[in-house]
Amino acid sequence: MCRLLGVVTRAPIPLTDSLDGLVEPFTGLSAEHADGWGIAAWRVDGELAVTKEVLPAHRSEAFPKSLTDTVTDAALLHLRMASPGLATAPRNTHPFRAGTLAFAHNGFFRPIEALDPLIGPDLLAGARGETDSERYFLRVLARLRTEDPVDALAGAAADVRAHAATFASLNCLLLTQHALYAYADEDPASEVSVRRGPDFFRLRYRAEAEQVVVASSGIGGQRAEDGWTVLPYRRVLEVRRADLRVSTHLVQRHR
Repeated sequence: MCRLLGVVTRAPIPLTDSLDGLVEPFTGLSAEHADGWGIAAWRVDGELAVTKEVLPAHRSEAFPKSLTDTVTDAALLHLRMASPGLATAPRNTHPFRAGTLAFAHNGFFRPIEALDPLIGPDLLAGARGETDSERYFLRVLARLRTEDPVDALAGAAADVRAHAATFASLNCLLLTQHALYAYADEDPASEVSVRRGPDFFRLRYRAEAEQVVVASSGIGGQRAEDGWTVLPYRRVLEVRRADLRVSTHLVQRHR
């Protein structure tokens, strides 16, 4: 399993500032989620930059430097815990990127090839790794050809539920030119959910005047009295870069 963290700010600032108070607990989780880290962020020059490494974040010299050096108004971060049998390698390290889109996933589904017939041969040929998470992203990309990001995320998750034999969580973050999106979904009867407890796959977000943060559980206290709100399952959270407008979407046909 993995951990997710995303942030959108009103103006570009270093990630160490926008994630003040969250960097230490997030980094600490890499003692368990130790199979690599990645950051996708919109730079001030308008380019989407992706930085990855297979070292645990808490043992990496590059990770804290990237947090300091990355000046951005929108970013997503990922800590990886590789599923059994999947290589710890750059090709399998999140976030995955396609042009102006970046994607990170927390969870798994089986079999890995469950979505392959729905992805299309052109996109499938571009797969760089062997993970179910990348296949999930490719299905989102296929849907984005005819749908907006909200529908694409909800629809891709519905495709997993319909075609996979099993899944634990479909939590994910999608970063585009215009917004950060988060989707929350889990199977509470999965072995991981039962073993880890009902809070393990929760996504929460905190909306403030100058920034919005979305985070997996375990990253700070995330108490309601501190402004954290649970993202309900099978909802898509949208945070617009232009004005920090926050919306939650329930896509009825994909419930």
